Amino acid sequence: MAAKTSQDEYEQVKQDLQQLRDDVAKLTRAVTESQKSNISHLRDEIRRESQEALDQVRQKGDAALNRARDAGDRAVNEVEHRIEERPFLSVVLMFLAGVLVGKLLDR
Repeated sequence: MAAKTSQDEYEQVKQDLQQLRDDVAKLTRAVTESQKSNISHLRDEIRRESQEALDQVRQKGDAALNRARDAGDRAVNEVEHRIEERPFLSVVLMFLAGVLVGKLLDR
């Protein structure tokens, strides 16, 4: 009878160990799936945030380019206006600037 009890206990321990292995495997699969889901969610969030940051940078760059373009247009218009006001003086100044650059380049 004692041998039978030992055998039964041994079988019970084997079954408990098998059940424990199965439970650990299920837990591992559940944790893996959960982590995959978290990683996928984080990847989507990072992708969305990086796209938003890129859009903001693009908008700021476009705004800066437009401001620079407007400033350049205003400068050109101002120079044209001054040349129209005093054409002779503008020609003389351009001639003197050319002479000065020519002298500097001769060295």
